[in-house]
Amino acid sequence: MILHEIIASFTEPINIPTDYKSMLWLFPLAVAGVIVYKAMKVSKITPHIFLKEVAALFLFLIGLLIIITLALLVLTTILIQ
Repeated sequence: MILHEIIASFTEPINIPTDYKSMLWLFPLAVAGVIVYKAMKVSKITPHIFLKEVAALFLFLIGLLIIITLALLVLTTILIQ
């Protein structure tokens, strides 16, 4: 019975809202991705350097996503008018 419910959950899409509160869940996901990426790429991990590199990559990633979002917003506004 439980296996059937698990398999059935993959056939129906889940409605995920796109308001600002649900978009805030992207930050922990981005932090986790950056930590895993840096942990695999850094040859010698020291806490100070590792945290500094993680913070720099996280800020770069979030900044890039904001720039892309604003560019797409401007582009769609121009195309709609």
